[in-house]
Amino acid sequence: MAAGGSRHAGGAGSGRLVTQVAIIIVSFNTREDLSRCLDSLHASPPAATCEIVVVDNGSTDGSADTVRKFPNVRLIESGGNVGFARANNIGIRATMSVNLLVLNSDTIVPAGAIDRLLTELDANPDVAVVGPRIVDGQGRAELSFGRMMGPFSEFRQKRLGRGPVDELTRRRGYPDWVSAACLLVRRADADAVGLFDERYFMYTEDVDFCAAIRARGRKVLFASDIEIVHLRGRSAATAPEQTNAAYRRSQIAFYKKHNPRWVPFLRLYLWLRGLSE
Repeated sequence: MAAGGSRHAGGAGSGRLVTQVAIIIVSFNTREDLSRCLDSLHASPPAATCEIVVVDNGSTDGSADTVRKFPNVRLIESGGNVGFARANNIGIRATMSVNLLVLNSDTIVPAGAIDRLLTELDANPDVAVVGPRIVDGQGRAELSFGRMMGPFSEFRQKRLGRGPVDELTRRRGYPDWVSAACLLVRRADADAVGLFDERYFMYTEDVDFCAAIRARGRKVLFASDIEIVHLRGRSAATAPEQTNAAYRRSQIAFYKKHNPRWVPFLRLYLWLRGLSE
């Protein structure tokens, strides 16, 4: 793995190097998937200088011990399940790099994918965020980008079938957001918006983050010709009820921030379906 840095930082004698990209992986009870993800990064490391940091959110399945087996991966133990947004912020603040790659623990990174994402940033100075096409283990695309979240865009997105999703994800474009399952961002842009909003424990933090990026006049790019494999939902599957509740809380928090007039209707909808916040 390319472990060198582009320049020294932190003052004379600090010994710390600024790499081209820091890869931040948040883990919660996904030991096997995390090991597979790290294996993929080590099997075909990026040519860019990089560092890999895993922030473990209090896993009880031996995830932390798995990370310790990888010599070039730094482990940060958060001390408990502090949520996806906060854990990513912990990892970001612990690194020094020009760019940041937020990556799910249940992903597999093909050879060259990270370098190609970095090339997109280098070639497009007006772009702050790049997301790849994301496919599952059978090569089926997931809709990992979209319009700004709202009642109508959520409805449209949930009604899309497999065919339209495959077609949509083969088009390069500038959506309102891309998924934090694999999201590359310039550190300067991430710092400018205050990183991820920690009111979101899990879900919608990527939509909110990209909205903050775009509010500064910067662009979000969906690079359809670069693929990442996402073995979706492994962490969520370990606690489905808590995961669904976390989504509803994040959904309410998002609407309070961006669409407050819709909050009473959303709460009524959840109540009619027998769902609580």
